Amino acid sequence: MSDPMRPRASLRTAVVWEVLQDALDRRVKAAGRESLDVLDTGGGSGNFAVPVARLGHRVTVVDPSPNALFALERRAAEAGVADRVKGVQGDAHGLFDVAERGGYDVVLCHGVLEYVDDPAEGVRNAVAALRAEGVLSLLAAGLGGAVLARALAGHFKEARQALDDPNGRWGTGDPVPRRFTAEQLTGLVEGAGLRVGAVHGVRVFADLVPGVLVDTEPGALEALLKLEEAAAELPAFHSVATQLHVLGETRGTAGAGGAGEADGAVEA
Repeated sequence: MSDPMRPRASLRTAVVWEVLQDALDRRVKAAGRESLDVLDTGGGSGNFAVPVARLGHRVTVVDPSPNALFALERRAAEAGVADRVKGVQGDAHGLFDVAERGGYDVVLCHGVLEYVDDPAEGVRNAVAALRAEGVLSLLAAGLGGAVLARALAGHFKEARQALDDPNGRWGTGDPVPRRFTAEQLTGLVEGAGLRVGAVHGVRVFADLVPGVLVDTEPGALEALLKLEEAAAELPAFHSVATQLHVLGETRGTAGAGGAGEADGAVEA
């Protein structure tokens, strides 16, 4: 990637990566193993899979797109982690045709629920892929962020339609089939039998700030990243985030969540 693209990428992924890396570290400590088995459903070209593999973990990526899996293979090779990344063609509905049930310490389900026919089934399958002690990282489009973005762009009727639409869509031209509130996502996670360890708003401000300001104002990118990280944990900002990240934990998981755990770990 060229340098001009990296600031945009970091704004999109920084909060999620910090939370995920902390969860992986805690799972390593609790499991007593340096290397975890990670399943990345809908992992595409490896935006998260390759960095996770760089940490020394084994990652299986399930994605319906052959082109994305080809890009994943190339990306993993360039990063020197081809031996720790495996790509297989499949989807959330038929997950266990290509992935092992109960075989993973961590499951990533990023950008999947927006596109599946049955989000509840998608979450249940992701949870069923976890071992008895495991962590689910769930990332999905947020309703409030889309409403706010349409309104600030002057598309008030579309903003209202997104607000009223059961799937959070602002019109027939909307490229996202479904959006969620934080309550809906945590309900899906809890309904699948996990406890919610953390909820974060992602891209609360990044999509609203003019790119020219971030690219040209000295220190603006770093300041915006710090602002995103500070706001991510505050429930007041979850309702306007472009994406929502939920960390779910099996109820037997030790040392994998919020305050009050035996090892004193706190949310990222």
